[in-house]
Amino acid sequence: MARESNPTVLIADDQADVREALRLLLKAEGIASVGVADPAAAVEAARRREFACALIDCNYSRDTTSGEEGLNLLERLRQLSPDLPVVTMTAWGNVPLTVEAMRRGAADFIEKPWDNARLASVLRTQIALAEGTRKQRRLEAENALLRGEAGEDFVAESPAMRRVVALVERIAGSDANVLVLGENGTGKGVIAQLLHQRSPRAASSLVKVNMGGIAESVFESEMFGHVRGAYTDAKSERIGRFELADGGTLFLDEVGNVPASQQPKLLRVLEDGEFERLGSSRTQKTDVRLVSATNADLLAEVAAGRFRRDLLYRLNTLEVRLPPLRDRVEDILPLARAFLARNAQRYGRDGLRLAPSAERALMAWRWPGNVRELQHLMERAALLAEHAEVGAAALAFGEAAAQPATDLDGMTLEQAEAHLVQRALERFDGNLQRAADALGITRQSLYRRLDKHDLRDGAVDAD
Repeated sequence: MARESNPTVLIADDQADVREALRLLLKAEGIASVGVADPAAAVEAARRREFACALIDCNYSRDTTSGEEGLNLLERLRQLSPDLPVVTMTAWGNVPLTVEAMRRGAADFIEKPWDNARLASVLRTQIALAEGTRKQRRLEAENALLRGEAGEDFVAESPAMRRVVALVERIAGSDANVLVLGENGTGKGVIAQLLHQRSPRAASSLVKVNMGGIAESVFESEMFGHVRGAYTDAKSERIGRFELADGGTLFLDEVGNVPASQQPKLLRVLEDGEFERLGSSRTQKTDVRLVSATNADLLAEVAAGRFRRDLLYRLNTLEVRLPPLRDRVEDILPLARAFLARNAQRYGRDGLRLAPSAERALMAWRWPGNVRELQHLMERAALLAEHAEVGAAALAFGEAAAQPATDLDGMTLEQAEAHLVQRALERFDGNLQRAADALGITRQSLYRRLDKHDLRDGAVDAD
């Protein structure tokens, strides 16, 4: 079925002068039209092209009184195109026929002889409503596709996120390196996954590396691999991440944490596509599409001498900047509902739903932790809600900051360590360096404890 670039109304009436009068009236309103003389021609026209609206008479030459031909045409058009609004034209005062037409799915009705202003208003309204419905369904279909590629909780209904998705669509097909920027918890890893899934490399591997979690001493081994005997504990060969991602996509999360001493090695493989395994002199080639992410200001890092300018230029051939959740308010409630449903299923509490008071509270919050904060909030709500309808009181905004310090007596050493790490993250809004400093450990040690206690989701620095 062909689609018209401009809205076009299908007019079905057996009187040529009526069709011409309607054509001229709609033309003056800036609306195109196609006129047909009988129901069969109307059905055939609707099969050939897509109309914004249909305006049909209820009586034709074979039956000029009952309206049955028009009612049958109404049903056939609705079956052929359920989204097509059909406006019926009936004789003035024929109330039973009008009621029956509305019962069978007519969007509105026009009395003959018609009032020009009312007819134009009715058609403009139905065209606008139908276009809104089509846009919403397209959006839902796109979101369903995106959820399939980026995870079931992906939502992009806000203008800010639609722009991001449009940019991803434009650049996904290239091999150019992409730098994804955004605040903590905005979902940079999700965008990396979308870029991979929409690229020609989708059938190959997407290899993810958290650069903040790699100690400087093992950087080369992790990224490029090593041969047996390369160092004391190298008892077997190891394949590095560049080799694993060959032909696919390599995602370097928290790329701003690459140690200065290792940045030239990373730059070399990006420039030449060549590397050597640690302990080997044999040069290997790799073909990867690099996607990097950071919440750091890399230009400031360059100015401070902590990040190489030429490496930054290699990483950010293309940039995708993710908006914070406070700038994509249209996504807050759809995301909240998705997170709540997922956690309700996970914890055996199916049927949970957000009360209006909870929805108002969610919309009023500023979301300093972005999508990840919302995700955690909905998990707590699924666990703590006392009723099927989750009210604002169950959301516990800022709960962690308001709670008194937990008594460590009675905790095991493991429990106490996990608690202190979690509290440090909460105190410093996920700033890993500040949390590590407060705990008196290195950043790498903090990462190991996050993994040890399964607290990676609590580290909002890790997308």
